[in-house]
Amino acid sequence: MKWLRVSAVARRHAYVLLRSPHRWFDVLIWPLVDCLLFGSIGVFISRQGGSHAADAVAYLLAGILLFHVIYQSQIAVSTGFLEETWSRNILNLMTTPLREVEYAAGVALFGLVKVAIGLTVVALAALAFYSFDILDVGWGLLPIGALLLVVGWSISLFVIGLVLRFGQSAEVLAWGILFVVMPLSGVFVPIAELPPILQPIARVLPTTHLFDAARQLLDGAPMPWDQLAWALLGCVVVAALGLAYITRMLGVFRRRGFVTRFS
Repeated sequence: MKWLRVSAVARRHAYVLLRSPHRWFDVLIWPLVDCLLFGSIGVFISRQGGSHAADAVAYLLAGILLFHVIYQSQIAVSTGFLEETWSRNILNLMTTPLREVEYAAGVALFGLVKVAIGLTVVALAALAFYSFDILDVGWGLLPIGALLLVVGWSISLFVIGLVLRFGQSAEVLAWGILFVVMPLSGVFVPIAELPPILQPIARVLPTTHLFDAARQLLDGAPMPWDQLAWALLGCVVVAALGLAYITRMLGVFRRRGFVTRFS
């Protein structure tokens, strides 16, 4: 990879964000609204009493903060590619020396900036409105966050592959696919609370093990390495499948001349 090309792609998307104020909605406003919504639900539940009521706020706030790791990483890469379709720029990219891996790395680099901004908004809002400091959990959140980044990027490969194959009609998945994964991953509660028919599906997802590990850390337990090991295995499988799928769709895209859809 050429670092100059990777950084150029990242700067290109940064300029788009800076010159389009409405694009800050999912970076600033959405994380803030999520924090207020789920934090308020947690406060309400905690006031109802019960043996686990005091944990409700922490579970909900930690869950939405970690969910925004996977959400922001996935949406940054997916919409980064969609930006090229909206601006009719795909044909231009294909005529340059830019390689697919360099483009993906550039968009992912830009996505890390969006992840950092979104997480900062959620963390500061949680601290200001609910006196919840995610840093109290400790360094154990770092490997959890890193694996969630990998999951987000892997899901974006499937989204881009679907757009390449089926056109812009598939772009709704960029925003909707994670909200299918969200309840199945036990973002806020253990998957034991899910309907029994859905629990086997939930156990297969790497995100399930990551959110469960985060809850254990919140409860003061040591790092659940077994959960991280299962999550790592799941991340490798999902990433491999995503790479295989987008590689195949790129071949179909070139062979059938689907670039004319975006030019």
